Amino acid sequence: MKKILALFLALALCLGVMGALAEAVNPDDIEDNMTSADGKYEIAFVTDVGDLKDKSFNEGTWNGVKLYAYDNGMSYKYYKPANDKAATDDDRYDAMKAAAEAGAKAIVAAGWMQTTALAKAAAEYPDVKFIFIDGSDMGLDNEVGVAFKEEQCGYLAGYSVVIDGFEKLGFSGGGGGTNPACMRYGYGFIQGANDAAAKLGKTVEIKFSWAYGAAFSASAELQTLIAGWYETGTEIVFACGGPMFDSITAAASANDAYVIGVDDDQSYLSETVLISALKGVKQGAYQMLTKAFDGTWEAGAVTLGAAENAVGLPMETSKLESFTAADYEAMMADIVSGTLVIDNEAPEGDPNVKGPWTNVVVDYIE
Repeated sequence: MKKILALFLALALCLGVMGALAEAVNPDDIEDNMTSADGKYEIAFVTDVGDLKDKSFNEGTWNGVKLYAYDNGMSYKYYKPANDKAATDDDRYDAMKAAAEAGAKAIVAAGWMQTTALAKAAAEYPDVKFIFIDGSDMGLDNEVGVAFKEEQCGYLAGYSVVIDGFEKLGFSGGGGGTNPACMRYGYGFIQGANDAAAKLGKTVEIKFSWAYGAAFSASAELQTLIAGWYETGTEIVFACGGPMFDSITAAASANDAYVIGVDDDQSYLSETVLISALKGVKQGAYQMLTKAFDGTWEAGAVTLGAAENAVGLPMETSKLESFTAADYEAMMADIVSGTLVIDNEAPEGDPNVKGPWTNVVVDYIE
């Protein structure tokens, strides 16, 4: 009976809860720049580094904000801190202050770099609820830190591509090796690849680097690095760093190779994307905004994973051949039930400090 229930839960995940909120409207059809009749905006979003439409973390979170506002007839606005990629804590605080002064009852902030600014703003505006996506608990009654079990979908990505026959993998991550979410993605990726290789009785290789990813930006240097990987045998690269995706898919296209997307289903952005590791920032924003306005608000820390429908793979757009939907459903059931436990204590920088791995050779490139 427990096995049947677990499989049912996993099937629910696979059939659409993960890929979307089962929304009646596409978030792309909801305008980004609405005009409030009274000049006040009840819900605000403060972006992380990069653009609002980054095809990844910012955009996914913003879609959750827009969907909640649309479903509930509320006004909304996004705020991008000044100075773009060189934004300071003061710039981020100023964006939050502007949102609060413009009437925000809830402010959603994305990215761990918001920590200092959010702590200050939340303390100064106790009547505003702050939702910190990829952030921590500040110990305030009006703030909730929302983290994700990226190691779970990273694991699924690594496992699935090795089952599909890939033996030379790559991981290119953002944040310079100190971003907790990217670290968990990469660490889970290695674990999944290792377990799949062990099942198949083989050893696989992974080139692993944070180089050119500190600012989560596309760059000629990153494209050259990844092109070099492909040219020397790497078959597929996990592109884990927002706009870094563009450099990595460009390198893949030039070398007839493949990419694993991140955060959102990125298959529609490039024919090189085989599968994506999904993190439900959209779901997280929507769920926490619901709690902010329906009387069920609880401050503190929330961690969302497979059991909360917040991580997974978009099997409906998958180009995998050997790793099937049935395989995915069974593995998700094992994660939800606790039969499969994935280590989330990702190290900074070189993942080999957690090794040695039994069936993976990790080539750490600084």
